[in-house]
Amino acid sequence: MGKVIAVCISEKKGTQKTNIHQARFIKDWGIEGDAHAGKWHRQVSLLSYEKIQAFRDKGAQVEDGAFGENLVISGFDFSSLPVGTVFQCNDVVLRMTQIGKECHHGCAIFQQMGDCIMPREGVFCQVLNGGTIREGDTFSIKEV
Repeated sequence: MGKVIAVCISEKKGTQKTNIHQARFIKDWGIEGDAHAGKWHRQVSLLSYEKIQAFRDKGAQVEDGAFGENLVISGFDFSSLPVGTVFQCNDVVLRMTQIGKECHHGCAIFQQMGDCIMPREGVFCQVLNGGTIREGDTFSIKEV
């Protein structure tokens, strides 16, 4: 089991996300108010708190949402799970559709650190069932 550390959105693509502490997830769409919501396979992005913390330990000064992640979750190494894994948090059900993505080498984090963890550690999901997720909520694997 994991724990929700941050819930982040951005109004425009290509920008860092801001922690809004809770959000409404809409079935087959994504997070209400997030620029990446829509009818596609990358509706919600997840990143492990532990992977972010390890990056911070290397000297990176990054806030929650800096990598473009919607949910920061402790307790999981998402990149080690197979595509198709289903997660549940309250009424929200998410299915992992992709691991990693091509990095924009011009991003501020890459420019500062010469590295970015989102391309290898971030995962993307579709919303199978909607509801609300808040910081502190329990996050679990429903099926692998």
